[in-house]
Amino acid sequence: MSLPQPKTPHRFTYADYLTWPEGERWELIDGVAYAMAPAPTRVHQKLLLALARQVADALEGGRCEVYIAPFDVRLPKGEETDEAVDTVVQPDLVVICDPAKLDDRGCRGAPDWIVEVLSSFSARHDLIRKRALYERVGVREVWFVHPVDEVATLYRQEAPGRFGPPEIIELAGVTMVACLSQVGIDWAKALGRAHDASIAADGPPPRQD
Repeated sequence: MSLPQPKTPHRFTYADYLTWPEGERWELIDGVAYAMAPAPTRVHQKLLLALARQVADALEGGRCEVYIAPFDVRLPKGEETDEAVDTVVQPDLVVICDPAKLDDRGCRGAPDWIVEVLSSFSARHDLIRKRALYERVGVREVWFVHPVDEVATLYRQEAPGRFGPPEIIELAGVTMVACLSQVGIDWAKALGRAHDASIAADGPPPRQD
């Protein structure tokens, strides 16, 4: 199946999305289908799992739940049925604190916190289209993590439907999640696991005789 490129005049819905082959990964934003990046690298997965492990440990026993991609987040514009929803995304990591938003299909409504781990393939899409979407639908906090540069760009809700100025941080020490006071990310632990994967993939350094 070949889907049209962005800006096609045709608009898709979640009903269409459900019929597409499982081996293909797409996101819908206002009815436009965008191809997702190829399978994430091993380093990306290591970092994501390390982040999810810390978050899950911090949230254990509470009402908030953490999920990692692939996990569908449907973002309706109103009270339309699921099949009529025209925006479905798969953030790398989400935390949802309202159990009413969760069902067997994933999440319906804005998560509280989203983390996107950027790659060269996805950075523009994530930082422009998805950032604007997350702001519009009322996500309380979004982190865009740049693993190569070891920095992150943080957006926090200043008012409904509006983020405050971005904060750029170095991936060092511990960064607390503003909307989840019990969650802090220890970057040494998270990056250590990712670096281990990177070294394993590249092979050991040459011997110095």
